[in-house]
Amino acid sequence: MPVKLRLARHGRKKKPFYHIVAADSRAPRDGRFIEKVGIYNPNTNPATIELEFEKALSWLLKGAQPTDTVRAMLSYEGVLCKKHLLEGVKKGALNEEQADAKFSVWKEEKLAKIQAKKEKLSKNSEIADNKRLDEERKINETRAEGIAKRRSALSKELEERAIAAAKEAAGESTDDETQTDK
Repeated sequence: MPVKLRLARHGRKKKPFYHIVAADSRAPRDGRFIEKVGIYNPNTNPATIELEFEKALSWLLKGAQPTDTVRAMLSYEGVLCKKHLLEGVKKGALNEEQADAKFSVWKEEKLAKIQAKKEKLSKNSEIADNKRLDEERKINETRAEGIAKRRSALSKELEERAIAAAKEAAGESTDDETQTDK
């Protein structure tokens, strides 16, 4: 029974969410599996990978073959690196302490890279937000200027109409008085 580490799709339409499972290679993609090893959510940025490290490592040591996508995730999380170091210990190239030291150095470097990427993403989103707000402010200022111009033009027109109406009213009253005098 060849065992594969692969993804089982869950989630709704156009919002995939995957379980990383150890399954018989003959079983359907979303069908029966032996053990759930982790989850993968590609909808977040960066993608979320929650992997049970020891389970994944034990399946790899037992001979389970990961699919290409799962292999990339295992490499990203350091499971393949740890497997490589453990095989070196079995062959006598390293001792256990050296392997653990090399793995901890690798893990620290990886965490630093991940943190730098998260900071870069948050900085870029902040810059984009500020740029969008500046553009919106400029648009609002031009709109406000246009509205102010229209209001000033309307107020001048209303003043002119009021003055003309007052003149007409004054002119009509004098006309009425001259007509009654006759």
